[in-house]
Amino acid sequence: MNLNYAIFRSEPIMTTQDLAQIGSHNKREKKAYNSNPDIKIELSKNNIELVPLAEKYLKGFDELTKEYKREHEERMKTERKSRQKKYHDMLNSSRNCIADELMFTASPKFFDGMTREQIKEWADTCMEFVYNDLGYKKEQVLHATVHLDEKTPHIHCVVIPLVKKLDYRTNTERYTISKKQYIKDKIQLSQLQDMYHKRLTEKGYDLERGIKGSDDKHIKIKEYKKITRKLNQELNVKNDRLDKAMNEFEDKMKTTKESFLVGKDYVKVKKDTFDSMNNVIKESKKVMDMQPKLQAVFNKIDGYANSYKSLEKENQKYKNEVTKLEKDNEHLERENRSLIARLNYMFQLLKKFLRKLLQRGNEYTKDETADAIKDCYDNREFDMNDVVGISRGTTKQDELFDYVDAPNYYKERVRDYDEDEYDKDDFEMTL
Repeated sequence: MNLNYAIFRSEPIMTTQDLAQIGSHNKREKKAYNSNPDIKIELSKNNIELVPLAEKYLKGFDELTKEYKREHEERMKTERKSRQKKYHDMLNSSRNCIADELMFTASPKFFDGMTREQIKEWADTCMEFVYNDLGYKKEQVLHATVHLDEKTPHIHCVVIPLVKKLDYRTNTERYTISKKQYIKDKIQLSQLQDMYHKRLTEKGYDLERGIKGSDDKHIKIKEYKKITRKLNQELNVKNDRLDKAMNEFEDKMKTTKESFLVGKDYVKVKKDTFDSMNNVIKESKKVMDMQPKLQAVFNKIDGYANSYKSLEKENQKYKNEVTKLEKDNEHLERENRSLIARLNYMFQLLKKFLRKLLQRGNEYTKDETADAIKDCYDNREFDMNDVVGISRGTTKQDELFDYVDAPNYYKERVRDYDEDEYDKDDFEMTL
């Protein structure tokens, strides 16, 4: 029973600062790693560069995404000054991942006795998975390296999921960075981990699929129980065969008085009795060979069981606190519903206020108000219908209708309503 596991993980990188730090780690740019004693910096010269990167990560990132950067800078030229953002600032404030770090490894024993060349062959298979199954092009790989200067060899592969997508608001294709184009969710990630295991086994690597829903530090006990059941079934079959062989041998001994012919210097055994005895020995060896495998699994389960018992005790300490928090949460939810109702009322007043500014303000006020409405739309605080309702019949109607891509049938000029769905009695304002 092989207990070496194929391991593939995906970790999003959210900011350029994080990308720079990961680059420093992956490229071993420090002279010492006191916080990580597993790294033997004197062995870093043995690390394997699968996709080299001469410069630092941020410079390589900017080069790889230069068309996206150029597109962003062109767009900023037409934005008002208060809305302009530098390329990296835009990325960092987007709350989307800007890169994805793919990590590949296996159980430590898998690498026992492997040469550097053999590890390179395994790593090449992993990179084929990146290109053929994940769908990344080589020019989307910022850097990929195999670390041989830690306890267990592993691959760090940093990819930039840069794609062109249709912007429905402007009906044009624009660059964006979207990990979901390659790994949509945890379900797809699990399917890709299945495929990763398949690709390795197709190349002859004797590895088990990593246990679903866990990593090497949190392997579920029930998965080991499945392994144990398989071993027990195998052991039971072997024990049955041994019992059968023993019974046959005993029958031969009972029914055949001449099983043994004793001479002065030798003992003769009849062939069928001798064969039965050999069969007992053979089946006994099979049972004995199972013992180390069973013991290894039992020890592993025992270790995980103790860990889970410790966690259960710790969890018990928090049960009372959780109950109290649940009650507090119910109270907060009631208050939150009341707050939302008040906010909705204030939100309606805000829309009426902005409409009055567009109706009665001077040109400077109207320009500033239109920019504020665009900001609310960009931040998804207003939708298209909100913007249409606020601006229709005003001098900013066409500008704001175009900004939100309002349908043509909305774009017919209508009279300037001083009193429409916004009741004048609800809101009074003097300019």
